[in-house]
Amino acid sequence: MLATGVKNIGFLSFGHWTDHPQSGTRSASDSLLQAIDLAVAAEELGADGAYFRVHHFAQQHASPFPLLAAIGARTSRIEIGTGVIDMRYENPLYMAKDAGAADLISGGRLQLGISRGSPEQVIDGWRHFGFSPAEGESDAEMGRRHTERLLEVLTGDGFAEPNPNPMFPNPPGLLRVEPHSEGLRERIWWGSGSNATAVWAAKLGMNLQSSTLKDDESGKPFHVQQAEQIELYRQTWKEAGHPREPRVSVSRSIFALTDERDWQYFGRDRYSSDQVGNIDAKTRAVFGKSYAGEPDELAKKLAEDEAIAASDTLLLTVPNQLGVEYNAHVIESILTHVAPLLGWR
Repeated sequence: MLATGVKNIGFLSFGHWTDHPQSGTRSASDSLLQAIDLAVAAEELGADGAYFRVHHFAQQHASPFPLLAAIGARTSRIEIGTGVIDMRYENPLYMAKDAGAADLISGGRLQLGISRGSPEQVIDGWRHFGFSPAEGESDAEMGRRHTERLLEVLTGDGFAEPNPNPMFPNPPGLLRVEPHSEGLRERIWWGSGSNATAVWAAKLGMNLQSSTLKDDESGKPFHVQQAEQIELYRQTWKEAGHPREPRVSVSRSIFALTDERDWQYFGRDRYSSDQVGNIDAKTRAVFGKSYAGEPDELAKKLAEDEAIAASDTLLLTVPNQLGVEYNAHVIESILTHVAPLLGWR
């Protein structure tokens, strides 16, 4: 059995909605308001983080900063974040302003997960947002370029020449975008699907988010490949000489079977296994299995997951369309029945 250590435990929601009689989340309004309520409930239960996926052109969360600011205003302790924002769609300066505002409203609790993004609902969706790769540049490279600019802006250094006749008095020197939130630069996470991008993130001093899928680079089980990715990331971070310790999160679908509802919804996931497939024409990926079982059984399974052991933060993917009350139950079951068995609480 692997030593797992104390964990930050949060949830990750995709924020799906659909106008279907069996969905508890029928509209965009439902999705957003329920997300706020679930974050409040999770904080009351003792969870450490409320994270949200961002997908454009889909009936899912797609506009994170108003949501994160609202949660920040309704909570006092829980970390709030994303996993992840597709940087191909983002104006780095405007993003820095929105992120700074949300971070200030929350009192410095924003954990901003960003990345190149995943397969999309539409073809080249970022073009509709006004962005195009430079000549000879791929869309992935454009996303990384946007990221590097965001990191520069978040340092708070001035870069814009002030108007000699401004509407309001300026401080001396070059100006920065406002509002600026001190310390946010150290709370940027890169969602990495490959070993190479994990190395790139470490060199730039970003924390690491690794999800339930990654490029299949060795044919080994998913959790082993992910643990190797984390080790490579930490090694690169050390070599880069960054002054702080990095943070690493992994996400998992984990369900403790404690009542009839759990067995009805997720009993079959006791027999889940890794899957391999192509996420696009060029990329073979391995998808990690779901975990389900009675608490003792579940703890034994989780204790063998090498990537969970190597991370400091675990994000529980939640089935948001089953409603706030049930998702709070899912989170509470892990915190109460499973985490103590593993030394996480």
